[in-house]
Amino acid sequence: MELANRLTNITGGGSDGWGVFYRARRMIDAGVAVTELTIGEHDTRTNSDILNAMHQAAIGGHTGYAEVPGTARLRNAVAERISTRTGVPTTAENILITPGGQAGLFAAHNAVCDTGDTALYIDPYYATYPGTIRSVGAMAQPIVTSPDTGFQPTKSAIETAAPGAKSLLINSPNNPTGTVYAAPVLNDIAAVCKSHDLWLISDEVYDTQIWEGSHISPRSLPGMAERTLVVGSMSKSHAMTGSRVGWVCGPEHVINHLITLATHTTYGVPGFIQDAATFALGQGTAPEDAVAAPFRRRRELTLKALAGQNVVRAVPAQGAMYVMLDIRATGLSGEDFANALLDAEQIAVMPGESFGQGALGHVRVAMTIDDDSYVAALQKLVNFAKNHAGAE
Repeated sequence: MELANRLTNITGGGSDGWGVFYRARRMIDAGVAVTELTIGEHDTRTNSDILNAMHQAAIGGHTGYAEVPGTARLRNAVAERISTRTGVPTTAENILITPGGQAGLFAAHNAVCDTGDTALYIDPYYATYPGTIRSVGAMAQPIVTSPDTGFQPTKSAIETAAPGAKSLLINSPNNPTGTVYAAPVLNDIAAVCKSHDLWLISDEVYDTQIWEGSHISPRSLPGMAERTLVVGSMSKSHAMTGSRVGWVCGPEHVINHLITLATHTTYGVPGFIQDAATFALGQGTAPEDAVAAPFRRRRELTLKALAGQNVVRAVPAQGAMYVMLDIRATGLSGEDFANALLDAEQIAVMPGESFGQGALGHVRVAMTIDDDSYVAALQKLVNFAKNHAGAE
């Protein structure tokens, strides 16, 4: 007997992009001291007040089945947050609570893609994007961007890919590049979506981590609310990665169908976790600013650490908790560089190839360890790169 192609084809027959990360974890398990700059896991954990709210909700008995669409309180809190941030009137009926942003991405593509449909996404991309698309039976087609344009997608590239496609997935601020899509770029994206009748899926989990420019939700653009599904999460904004609570925001009729999907798949999110998320959102922007502050600071530390040399160059990081480093001057691929760095210096970074063709010759660094250790690791990385480039 054979397994379903939909399952066995999730990675497209190739690597899932996590090879260096898994190797680093095996080294750690073997007792090797590895500096991990790989995944987007905060070095500060969930605020104790949020955890206390979660504890009190659990002790208080909210441990049974919760409403599948999400509790009324949390759906309303998310809707209010989105209305306030974007200016788009949003109600609880526009919100489905999901077990994290990843489940939201899966649900959104299930909502708009049939088997065999073409679903577009921007390259470089978060490592799960093409697999998420394939997991719903759709065909994943990248739109490759370039470091020469700051990884901003161009209207011509989207126009070329759009005919016959069903959806487009974007992510701003972008993981892995840190790019924040400028208003003209988002207007171009909106124009193509309308002219080619595309659904737009907007991953906005990093909307609280903006270092340059401003975050614009494409749902707020004229004529886009009815064709946009926004994926959000508490993971990055409130350091609640392990709590697994996110959402999809979209037209009411889409959310109604997604509630049916959730009934037959996840069956909701634990009530005590939803209560903690509701509490967290009720605290305003201060907790979000506190979570974001270390990454804003480390971005500046990155620029200082890289100053005065040209072997390792930072792609301008306008948002998110990562910096993409251009290491093409070493003559190594991102994967070869990352593996060699891990062997020589016990520093783990993510190869650019893990995120698509657009990031060839780059590595992604997660700014997720304390400042002193982070700067020390960057200095070792730069010296390692200089040695391989033959630079002084």
